[in-house]
Amino acid sequence: MFILFIYESHRERERERQRPRQREPDLGLDPGTPGSRPGPKAGAKPLSHPGIPDTGPAERRDSIFQRHDAIIISGTEMAKQIQKEIQRGVESWISLGNRRPHLSIILVGDNPASHTYVRKKIRAASAVGICSEIILKPKDVSQEELLDITDQLNMDPRVSGILVQLPLPDHVDERTVCNGIAPEKDVDGFHIINIGRLCLDQHSLIPATASAVWEIIKRTGIETFGKNVVVAGRSKNVGMPIAMLLHTDGEHERPGGDATVTIAHRYTPKEQLKIHTQLADIIIVAAGIPKLITSDMVKEGAAVIDVGINYVHDPVTGKTKLVGDVDFEAVKKKASFITPVPGGVGPMTVAMLLKNTLLAAKKLIY
Repeated sequence: MFILFIYESHRERERERQRPRQREPDLGLDPGTPGSRPGPKAGAKPLSHPGIPDTGPAERRDSIFQRHDAIIISGTEMAKQIQKEIQRGVESWISLGNRRPHLSIILVGDNPASHTYVRKKIRAASAVGICSEIILKPKDVSQEELLDITDQLNMDPRVSGILVQLPLPDHVDERTVCNGIAPEKDVDGFHIINIGRLCLDQHSLIPATASAVWEIIKRTGIETFGKNVVVAGRSKNVGMPIAMLLHTDGEHERPGGDATVTIAHRYTPKEQLKIHTQLADIIIVAAGIPKLITSDMVKEGAAVIDVGINYVHDPVTGKTKLVGDVDFEAVKKKASFITPVPGGVGPMTVAMLLKNTLLAAKKLIY
């Protein structure tokens, strides 16, 4: 009787999963991601997705009998596809007589990495038809002046989205400045109202990096329902929103992943982190520690998404190179999916920022 009750409850839960979910705001983008589109008909050619190498029947048959390296998810290729979708959305929006979306970026100081990131955002915005501008301020700019700038941009009807490139100088409180941006123009998704709505499973402008990770998971077809996920990193801009997206209810206004999520951080002992990651079906790392995740910490077939950004000395070339938080070469031999650094989450983050800008221009959230 008890076993039958559990079985019936499981069947009811499966029926719930098959019911239509609430639609996300329509951007005029191409429909759907794996999980939201109908499955292929019998005999149909399997769907392929940008960023995921396709394999033929022979390769799939051989994979039953031998272990292959992980599928490397190209965030660069996936981002290109999303940008094409955004470009079509922008053109459709303008064709209806609306103002072209406009992104304003406030850049403080002379941090080389920040300048590089901003240039990438400006180029990507131009490629999809979004107007953009950089408001450059010296590193000794006052917090009051930055708040005056955000106030002016908030009231400017031509401005669709505003972001302040982080980090800011020590004398400026980042939270205060981020909260100075109107929630409906907060394309970074850092305003307290956007974070609050995210935590309540309501539609919001989602932080771009968290949105990038979620989009990679959906478009790749990685199953999250009932799965164990470890998020290494608890920052309020990355780790926390990623965890919120993955653990929340898939039937709510803003559908989540229905996963069981464990959040680790810098005070999690390495041996405890290893215990958690060895049980994880999905590992998402955003800790800023090179080679934090090694092959002995990953179970066979786990999906590994590397959000880390670290600059290290390359002994071969003598130059500085960009690496993530995962021992990529070793872990890819055990994982089922893995994102590289560079070329993984980074390009997708820029794409999701542009998606937020179009959302803001169309006023689909607020």
